[in-house]
Amino acid sequence: MPTRRVFLQNLIRGGILAGLGLLTGSLVFRSRKEGTCRLNISCNACSKNGSCTLVPAFETRQFVWQLDPAKCIQCGRCATECVRTPSAVKCVHVYAMCGYCDLCGGYFKPDTKTLNTGAENQLCPTSAIKRSFIEDPFFEYTIDENLCIGCGKCVKGCGAFGNGSLQLQIRHHICDNCNECAIARKCPAGAFSRVPATSPYLLRGFGKQPLSGDKPGGPESF
Repeated sequence: MPTRRVFLQNLIRGGILAGLGLLTGSLVFRSRKEGTCRLNISCNACSKNGSCTLVPAFETRQFVWQLDPAKCIQCGRCATECVRTPSAVKCVHVYAMCGYCDLCGGYFKPDTKTLNTGAENQLCPTSAIKRSFIEDPFFEYTIDENLCIGCGKCVKGCGAFGNGSLQLQIRHHICDNCNECAIARKCPAGAFSRVPATSPYLLRGFGKQPLSGDKPGGPESF
């Protein structure tokens, strides 16, 4: 039979361990509520209690599909050949390269006469690019991935008349990571390849990047 002293010591140790467990759990829950995701992406995969429903699926992957924007010719097949509808290929904005132009070649149609946000002036067929005034003469352009279909029209316009800050990338919280990518089979530029899941973004001008999300700190902010 344990002595009274041993019993009290074990009771105190148990209380300390239980307290540490509760503290750790509360910190994890609070970080989830505040939007600190283990994957650092904006994917709406967190459940109401703050637990991530995406992490286990992604962490089992060793390699993922990605396209190289340096090889991409914006042929439009990313929008039509993906097994996902809409496509898992999305436009991301590399803000570090952006000129924050008033006349953005990725936002406006080439023959636009007035620089306003009217749908008739927008190059994107789904109005997935949002234009926001910062200060004269600078504007910021953000991508609504729920509307983006990966057609690449904005990427082509930005490359022709801008700094090339708009780039196509496979978003891995959407991609099924098929054994054989349907888009890769049809890509005329051979821009698709398997890359390590630890660095799945191939941003032009920045090389391979670790998994991260929307600005700040992700593909859209490099």
